[in-house]
Parts: sequence; structure tokens; C-alpha cells
Amino acid sequence: METYIVKRDGKHELFAIDKIKAAVAKSFLASGAFATEEIMTGVLSHLHIQNGLSVEEIQNQVEVALMSEGYYQVAKTYMLYRNRHAEDRETKSKLEFLMGYCQASNAAEGSKFDANANVENKNIATLIGELPKKGFIRLNRRMLCDRIRTMYGKEMSDRYLSLLNQHFIYKNDETNLANYCASITMYPWLLGGTKSIGGNSTPPTNLKAFCGGFINMVFIVSSMLSGACATPEFLMYMNYFIEKEYGEDYWQRADEVVDLSLKKRTIDKVITDCFEQVVYSINQPTGARNFQSVFWNISYYDRYYFESLFGNFLFPDGEKPHWDSLNWLQKRFMKWFNAERTRCVLTFPVETMALLTEDGDVKDKEYGDFTAEMYAEGHSFFTYISDNADSLSSCCRLRNEITDNGFSYTLGAGGVSTGSKSVLTINLNRCVQYACRVGIQYQEYIEEVVDLMHKVQLAYNENLKDFQAKGLLPLFDAGYININRQYLTIGVNGLVESAEFLGIEISDNPRYAEYVQSILGIIEKLNRQYRSKGVMFNCEMIPAENVGVKHAKWDREDGYAVPRDCYNSYFYKVEDTSLNVIDRFRLHGAKYIEHLTGGSALHCNLEEHLSKAQYRQLLKVAAQEGCNYFTFNIPNTICNDCGTIDKRYLKECPHCHSTNVDYLTRIIGYMKRISNFSAARQVEAGQRYYASM
Repeated sequence: METYIVKRDGKHELFAIDKIKAAVAKSFLASGAFATEEIMTGVLSHLHIQNGLSVEEIQNQVEVALMSEGYYQVAKTYMLYRNRHAEDRETKSKLEFLMGYCQASNAAEGSKFDANANVENKNIATLIGELPKKGFIRLNRRMLCDRIRTMYGKEMSDRYLSLLNQHFIYKNDETNLANYCASITMYPWLLGGTKSIGGNSTPPTNLKAFCGGFINMVFIVSSMLSGACATPEFLMYMNYFIEKEYGEDYWQRADEVVDLSLKKRTIDKVITDCFEQVVYSINQPTGARNFQSVFWNISYYDRYYFESLFGNFLFPDGEKPHWDSLNWLQKRFMKWFNAERTRCVLTFPVETMALLTEDGDVKDKEYGDFTAEMYAEGHSFFTYISDNADSLSSCCRLRNEITDNGFSYTLGAGGVSTGSKSVLTINLNRCVQYACRVGIQYQEYIEEVVDLMHKVQLAYNENLKDFQAKGLLPLFDAGYININRQYLTIGVNGLVESAEFLGIEISDNPRYAEYVQSILGIIEKLNRQYRSKGVMFNCEMIPAENVGVKHAKWDREDGYAVPRDCYNSYFYKVEDTSLNVIDRFRLHGAKYIEHLTGGSALHCNLEEHLSKAQYRQLLKVAAQEGCNYFTFNIPNTICNDCGTIDKRYLKECPHCHSTNVDYLTRIIGYMKRISNFSAARQVEAGQRYYASM
């Protein structure tokens, strides 16, 4: 009977005993001895080869066999031989990667582990950032498996690695040691500058110091995160410093000249210069992020949301934030940013408008109208709606339950200091199909896998606490983030594809709604079961910029049914031309997102911009359907010849009439040129259906 073993690249190969004999013989010769037939037979008698063993496992057996026979010097030589070959393989692998990266069409396509369209340029800095990633993955897996073994035993650790290597689950951001993303409070910075997190700046005392210090603070914070950094208080703090210089009524005197220099700037020009300084600085690539810009997110609030979150807030001098001036500043920033995006590709900040709803509509009618106005003017931002201020979305799609809106002079606004420590994602399409293959109920199998995922996340949390205890996580110690308010996230991918495999129609129908509720309900049940005083879990439909492509590729290679080359992050098929705009809001409505406590984002792809009245009506639709997080995505046209940026989806440049154009669109939560996408994501972008009203 033939025996097949698993090579290092995952491929199966017929086992050949001659390779073992040759390696053992070389080890004897290198030790000054000779392996006779009798010696060879004695060594090989200790081996137990069976189907599915890896090369590493067989070589481990050879080492033990040599020592069992008393050939300790030969065993040492064999180990050194293995190490040299491992180093050679590692060097060869890196050289092959280096050459492939140099030939890649862009940085995202060249990345082997986590393709990222936010890396716009392919250069020596991005290459240096890519080379250590494989080592980080091995290190992260070793640390996590050691912790799982300590907490739950070797069998659980082995099971985790098995599910990971067979792509039933995916550990997000394994190429980074830092925890994932965070929505921070900046209050510790107001009190003590950046010294508590390793910087050397003092607290800001004026508007100029605020702008420069804020940029430095965001770069420092982001260097300690693997994902996004949200600053929900940004405009409120800026408003405070503007008032300190120009008075609480500055917004009513915006055209007043306040600059004694030859420029004679008005208050409005001073403020927009501050916007420019902050936004352009943060959109620059940075060495601490492998030559990509910081993932920066901000929030706007209607009056009711603002009063709920910041009604008890006090600045260090006892001053309260003022709504009238902040209201003006929020609108001014949105108007300025929308216009500035026609001059330059500005990805960040990712903006979220937070609106409270009542009786099927936005409660603050002024902000409902303004939100619709900004969409009609071509601005691209997210809207988060809720019937109460118990949650806030601040990181592209991350929805955070706010358990404490209280204020303290130590931590500032409690409700904004939150985020996700770690994301572990289940590949639902593979899990469902595997369960059907082996004849078990897919619900039972998913529950088994998700139960293990919770244990893995708890093990990760213990490692994180160890890092904090050793002083490696100053963001937590300084109060920018509260570790107990950060979630352990169970990510979901392949939901639509799994339903398609089961023959369920992907539309708003009872069978599909029941399927979604049952699957996500399993995860939510376990989230509640594992929740404790110091640990919170949530579930989110992950953006899957990178892993959506990987899951489709891996599943197809292993013979699973794969309907598209990228598992999407919506409750509908991204290429479906039969769904209208209302259908899409409904499919991201209450009955589908009920158990997604970590959020999901509807990217409503449209062929052209709508009118203010149409957008205003869609805000009502969202409120009535319970679709709480969404944006409208109309590709912007960028001329590669003259540089013109137009907010319409055009076939030629409106300025020079060149057809050499690129498009700016959301790959997931953030906007980038399609030419910066990985090849697979460029294909996915081309398949998106852009609806018309």
C-alpha cells in the first residue's frame, strides 16, 4: 500500500525511504563514521510512517531513532544538517519572494500575506516591511499555541492549528504583534502630552500646538496598533482650541481678518489651514506603517448624539464643549474635505456621521438634511444610525456597544475608548460544505468551531495581558484605550457563498433570513456565554480585503464549490443586477444584522449621484429597515494624464478628454485607486453592479 506524506508547501508526495537513508548516511560520514546495512536497519526500525505525516514529523522521528540507537554525535550532526537546510530554504524563499515582489504590478499584488491597497507605492521601504512577515506569523502562532496548550491542553492547540492550516478559520493580522484597532479618547494627551506613551511633547496649549501635537500623537498611537486608529473627539477638541484663540462666537465672525501678516488671513482661512495641515500630514506614508498612511477615522454627531455622548464632558480647565460652534466646525470640515478631494487623492480620515433616529426618521432634521446634502454634493462618507446612543461606529464598520458614557478627569469620555483587540474569522462556506461532506449537521459543526474560536481568543487575551504587565502596551496604561472595553471579535466570511451552496436564494425571503439568523445566532449565543467582567466578544462581517480572495482560492483548490473569486462582505451577491437600492438596504436591515454586534457596512454602489431629496428619502428607508451602517459608493474618475479628479463615474476626462483614466472607489472601508488593488480585487471591483434609481 502506498504511503503519502505532506511536504512543506502543503502538497502530498509518495513517501520514499531512500531519501531518509541518504540523509542518515551523510550524517554518519560527516561524523567520521559509516552506516552499515545493519546500522541503517536498526535506525529505520524505530520509524513509524503513516499517511498524512509531514516531512518535519518524519525528520523528528529520525532524530529520536538515532539517539535511541546511541548515535548521539550523528544525531547532533543530523540536527545541524536540518538547521542548515532550513536556513537555506528560508533564504531561497526570501530571494524568490524578493524577485516576485520586484516584478509585481503594485504593492498589493506583490504582498504574499496581506495584500493592502493602502500601500500605494512599491519601493525598498515596502519590500523591507514585507520580508519579516512570515517570521511574525510563526512567532504569533507559537505564542498563541503555547498559551492554548497551557490553558486547554495540547489537543486543543493541535485542533486550532489544524483548523487554521485547513482554512476553516483565519487569524487576522498575524503579521503584526500589536492588537488590532482602537477608538481612543485623547483626554490623556490633553492632560500630559505624549510622554506617557513614549513621546516627548507636552500638552497642547494653543491651536497651532494642537494641530502639530495631534499629528504626532496619532502617528505614535497608530504605530502600536495593527489596524485603524479612530479619534471621535477630534473636531470637538479642535473647536475648544479655536474658541480659546478667537472666542466662543468665532463661527459667527468667520470672515474677520485675524492675521497681522501680509497674508491677512480670516478666521475661516486659519481654520481651513489647520484642516490642511492635519489631513495632508496624516495621509503621508510613514515608516512605522511599512510606508502606508495611518488608518485614521473620525466621527460627526447630530445634536442628540453629541449631547448623549458628551453632555457631561469637561475640559481640564472645567470648560464644557459648545454645540453651536462645534456644529459649524463639523459642517465646515465636511465641506472643505469634500472640495479638497477634487484636488488630491485623500483616503483618510474615514468619516462617519452618527445620527439618532425616532419614528422611522432621523431625529435631528437639520442633520438629516445636511447629511443628504453632502451625499448629493458627491462626498463619500459613512452614516451610522441608531434609535439610542448606546453604540457608536468608528472604525470603517466596527460597531461598539457603549456601556459607560460617564466622564472622569482621568480618562475623559468613556464611551469613545473602545475597539477590537483581535479578530478571528470563520470561513462559513468551507465549514458548511465540509459538514455536508462528512454527514453531520452544519449547525453543530459551526458551533464546535466557534466554541474553539472563543477559547483561542481568550488565550490571545491572556498573552495581551502579559504584554501589558511587562509595560509593552502604554496606550492601555496611559488611558487612551481601556483593555476591558476592547472586544475580542469573531469575524464572518463566506456567508452568502455558504447559503448559495445549500440552494438558498440570496434575496429578502424567509428561508434566507432564517438561515442568516440561525448561523449568526450561534455565534452570538457563544459570545454571550463566554462574556465576563473583563472580556467582551462581538461578531462582525469582516471587510475581507485580503482574506475574501484567499478563502475563495483555497476552497477552490480543495474541491469546494466556489461561486466567485472573492467572498464578499455583504448580505447579497455583489454582482447581482436584480436587486434595487431598497433591496440592498433591506438585506442589511434589522432581521439580517441582528446578531452582528460588531457591525457590518452596506456599500451601496450607485452608477451616479442622487439628488438631496433622494438621499434624504434613503435615510428614512435605512431608519425604517434598521440598516444602521452604510455609505454610497460612486466611483470617482481620475485622469492619469492631466490629474483632474471628478466625482462622477466617467469614461473620459472632462478637462482634457483623455480616456487614460483610473477610478477611485472603496475597496472596503476606505477609498483608493482601483489600480492600487490586488489583481483579484481589481477583478472583483469590475464585477460590482452599480445600480441606478
